[in-house]
Amino acid sequence: MGRKEEREKKIQFLEKVTDGVMWWIGSIPSLLVHSLVFLTAFLLPVFGIVSVDKMLLVLTTVLSLEAIYLAIFIQMSVNRSQEHIDDIREDIEEIQDDIEEISEDIEEISEDIDDIQEDIEDIAEEEDDEDHNERAKNVMLKSNVSSNKSDIKALKEMIASLQLQLESLKKEDEALNNGEKTPEN
Repeated sequence: MGRKEEREKKIQFLEKVTDGVMWWIGSIPSLLVHSLVFLTAFLLPVFGIVSVDKMLLVLTTVLSLEAIYLAIFIQMSVNRSQEHIDDIREDIEEIQDDIEEISEDIEEISEDIDDIQEDIEDIAEEEDDEDHNERAKNVMLKSNVSSNKSDIKALKEMIASLQLQLESLKKEDEALNNGEKTPEN
């Protein structure tokens, strides 16, 4: 195992620990434990076990350290969220590029089908005297072209729907980014 792999494992472990701490801090058990610690701290001077000054000094120190670590954990979580948002944004842009290319290909295919259909109609007009089998083949070709046109139309509609969904995702992404950049966050 190389240094890079070992470093990645350590980072993944620290991320799991961070996620666990952040989950626990935002849970009911955390609220209960903190409430119990505060209650105990304030009751110690009442029962004469510790002086009020010492209790406040220790409590203030502990709370300051806890606040520092919480701020670090929160920033780590925000940084990971930003990385995920950036990855999603890149994926959306790639998908949109692919959809645009597919749309162009479909338009080219549609034009080719139109040309083929015109050629078939020209051939059919020139060869009115052909036997019945040739006419049947032409009819089948025309129906295939017609079927392909309807398939292309359905694909165009699907692409339009996907583009609308992409635009919606982009707007949501922009809203998230604008929301994260505010001072309240």
